[in-house]
Order: sequence, then C-alpha cells, then structure tokens
Amino acid sequence: MKISIDSIKRPIDPELEQFEAHFRQAMRSPVPLLDKITYYIVRRKGKQMRPMFVFLCAKISGGVTEATFSAASLVELLHTATLVHDDVVDDSFERRGFFSINALWKNKIAVLVGDYLFSQGMLLALKNKEYRLLEIVSDAVKAMSEGELLQIEKARRLDIEEDVYFEIIRQKTASLIASACSAGAASATKDETVIEKVRLFGEKIGIAFQIRDDLFDLGYDDVGKPLGIDIKEKKLTLPVIYALRQASRSDRNRMINNIRRRHDNPEKVKEVIQFVRASGGIEYAQEKMLAYRKEALDLLYSFPDSPSRQSLEDLIYYATDRKK
Repeated sequence: MKISIDSIKRPIDPELEQFEAHFRQAMRSPVPLLDKITYYIVRRKGKQMRPMFVFLCAKISGGVTEATFSAASLVELLHTATLVHDDVVDDSFERRGFFSINALWKNKIAVLVGDYLFSQGMLLALKNKEYRLLEIVSDAVKAMSEGELLQIEKARRLDIEEDVYFEIIRQKTASLIASACSAGAASATKDETVIEKVRLFGEKIGIAFQIRDDLFDLGYDDVGKPLGIDIKEKKLTLPVIYALRQASRSDRNRMINNIRRRHDNPEKVKEVIQFVRASGGIEYAQEKMLAYRKEALDLLYSFPDSPSRQSLEDLIYYATDRKK
C-alpha cells in the first residue's frame, strides 16, 4: 500500500490546523517589509515534516498540550531560519521550486530575516516559560552549525572517514529531526527517559533520511534530477567513502583528484559516479540506511500501539522509501 502524507497526518489533522494559526502569529511583525517576507515564507511551506514529528511524538508520549503548539512553532521557526541562512551561505537562488529570500531581497535582508526568525523562536519559548523546549532546540541549532563547519573543513582536505561522516550528518541533519521529536515528547511528559528515547528515535530517522539523499545524488533511483551535486561540491558521502576505502591506491588517488580538481568537469563527475556504483557503494549505503530504520522502528515499537504510532511508522517508511 502506498503511504501518503495525508494518511500520515490523519491522527493530528485538527492539531496541524490549529498550528497553522499559531505559526502565522509567531511570524507576524509590525515592520511592513518583514511582514511581506514572512507571508511569502508561510505561503511556500513544505510538507511540514517537523511539526508532524512534534505532534505525533507528543501523542505517543502522553498527549498534545498547549506546550506542544509552542514546541512545533519553535522548531519550525528555527528550521526556517536555518534554511534562509543556508541559502545565503550556499548562494542558492531557489528552494522547493520558489525563489529563495536572498534571490528576491538580496543577502543582507535574508540574513536579517533569518536572525528575526531565530529571535522570534527564542522569545516564544521564553514568553511561555518553556525552558526545556528552548534547551532542546538550541542544542540542535548548535549541532547544525558545528556539523556544517566540520563538513566544510573536511571538504577542503577530502579526508572524511565513515565515523566522521556519521558525526557530520548526525549534527547537520539528524539533530533537528531529533529535536522535533524530543520537543514533542517534552511538551507531553516530564519523564526524561521517555524524552531521550524519543530523541534517539528521531536521530535514527534523521540519519536514515540523509543516507537516502546521498543515494539520490548517485542515481539510486531515476528521480529526474541532476546527479553528482555532492561530488561537484566536494562532499564525501557514505557511498563514495565506502568506494574509496575498497579501491586500490591508484584508483583512490585518481578519484580523489577528480573530486578535488575536476569536480566541474561533467565527464569526471560521471566517472566518479560509475566508480561508486561498480564498487558496491550504493548497496553498502542502502544496508546502513535500513539498519538505522530498523533501530528507529525498534524504539518506536516500545510504545503502545495507537494511530499516532502507526503514523510515525508510516513516516519512517515514507522518508526512506521516497522517490524524490
């Protein structure tokens, strides 16, 4: 049976509808330019995966409370702020098929908008005295910054080993999903054992999610997108790391040279992709992704069966079986 986002949302449809109003209010500003930009951001929202994790994890941990709406708004505000800043850092002019903030209003305004969203998230938590939620999400933002800087440092030297790769994606990608899950749990219970279990559940999903993205970049599925973007950006992903580890010294040196000095040459990028495919790198990464998925499911199954638990299970499969 094909899993849809609509079926996953079903147990939390009323909460997500209420959340829309909470989030729009949290974005409001008396400054006309800022209000115009935040309205643009709200209109082009994505699948709302992180608020979904917040509400579903709250439901399996004790139930949705008023604090859960603060948690979802806080996570989404900080996530949106990081996306706005990322587009500036990456000099990207498009996101989800829309122009990025920096494309429409230039870098200076985009950075200030990101700062505004960060501060709104912090103030929302402080205003409601949700200090535990603020701690959870602030830890995630710190980890995301550290992960990004670690990746930049390693991209210069192209010396990423598998353990470093997992540390980078744990910080860069998995930390925010883990914070959405643990913030949801913390809004429903004071039991730190439950909160930590739910956080770990989110971290496992986040890691599996990122490995899935790595596989897309090397043509694991025909998704109609250009291949080799990570190679062009000199990012060593799990399939590439595995392939280099298995290679002879001469093949390894040739591939590293292609990534370091010839990453703008489409033929050399294609050569690296073919090398990774032939080495079993794609199959290796897929096995790792499925192992993390299983660990996430094992943690989830320790909670009582419910429609929300089923939706979280479906969300795991949706994230790891997705075709784009």
